[in-house]
Amino acid sequence: MQEKQLKAWGDNRACQLGDGTRTDFRTTATTVIGLTSAEVVKIAAGGAEAAIGHGLALLTDRTVRAWGANGSGQLGDGSVFDNNAPGHVVNLSNATDIAAGGTHSLALLADNTVVAWGENKYGQLGNGTNRDSSVPVRVEGLNKVIAIAAGLSHSLALREDGTVWAWGHNVNGQLGDGTSATRNVPAQVTGLTGVTRIAAGASHNLALVGDNAVKAWGYNATGQLGDGSTSSRYAPVDAALGSGTVSQIAAGGNHSLAVTGSDNALLAWGQNTSGQLGDGTTDNRNKPVPVPGLAGVQLVDGGREHTIALLGDNTVRSWGNNDSGQLGNGTTTDSSTPVTSLTALTGVDKIAAPVGGDFSVAN
Repeated sequence: MQEKQLKAWGDNRACQLGDGTRTDFRTTATTVIGLTSAEVVKIAAGGAEAAIGHGLALLTDRTVRAWGANGSGQLGDGSVFDNNAPGHVVNLSNATDIAAGGTHSLALLADNTVVAWGENKYGQLGNGTNRDSSVPVRVEGLNKVIAIAAGLSHSLALREDGTVWAWGHNVNGQLGDGTSATRNVPAQVTGLTGVTRIAAGASHNLALVGDNAVKAWGYNATGQLGDGSTSSRYAPVDAALGSGTVSQIAAGGNHSLAVTGSDNALLAWGQNTSGQLGDGTTDNRNKPVPVPGLAGVQLVDGGREHTIALLGDNTVRSWGNNDSGQLGNGTTTDSSTPVTSLTALTGVDKIAAPVGGDFSVAN
């Protein structure tokens, strides 16, 4: 039996599919070369716009591979040249988690500190400078971190005490510190304790408090904070999910997602111009709405204008924008309801999509 391999599909103009080519796009899954599923612990996808994207893979040996666009050094290989196949992130040997932003990347280390590399125009590397780095640099003053997330030009960290810290671009309040001041070192998100999960969209964020309350902050022009308004928020507010447990949260470019209830149903809210909320319409929603007919969701992630979900039977559904084939169903037709992706691939247990890009990755 052939060993299962890492797959990607969608836009490939920056080599973000990692299959050794630079084609316009692929509407069905292609193999990311040089990596087998057995050695991949986690995957992440980043992207700043439709034609710019990169992928990351954390391996069992705690090293990281990266491929795709590299104009800001986001591949961490010491260069600024795109790579159409996975290469080593240099000087990184003890990673336990990864996150990919617009044109920057993060890794959580075994000592619970964080390193970052790539674009740093807005301080999103958190090292006290605004200079890009093509190799990992230490995020200043941050320890006891248990989770990380990356937005378009900002970064988040969850500490073991349940507090959240943010750094980088802040024009829309995405750092959640009550200001719009850009920061090149981490600052604490105002009024958040007891946080168990974090997620970053392009310019907004979500935090799960305990197992039933979702807080949101940052850009909100399309209702992605879920508080019933379209006003950006510079400190966390309550997303109106109602009662019930929440097991997962995720954020796309300008939309948000939550897995809820004992049946692992999916709620979505925010921008919906391409049908990325999956409710059969293209109407923006400033409060969560259910994705009809979808239960047993194990994982979910959001791209720039599409969504990807892993179901309990290890199959993948996707919906939203499909201009570059990022839904993986062999077409370039948008869908406002879930469609089946990866019909030739079974046993998927990891998925990723970039908050600013138009491709998808699965393992």
